[in-house]
Amino acid sequence: MSKGKIEIDFETADRITLLTLKEQRKYLKKELAQFKKGEYLHAEDVANNIRLVEALDLVIKYYGG
Repeated sequence: MSKGKIEIDFETADRITLLTLKEQRKYLKKELAQFKKGEYLHAEDVANNIRLVEALDLVIKYYGG
């Protein structure tokens, strides 16, 4: 069996990228929500998650999400 390339069009690639970005944002927001309910999250992680969510919002908007 040969090792061929799998090619996808740009629209499909963008949709995959958008779904991945949204999933990551959802995970970070879930961590922050759990933190607000009293679950431990390191202070640096809290600040980093907040910045990442804001950055992901911008990138997701760019991809049409």
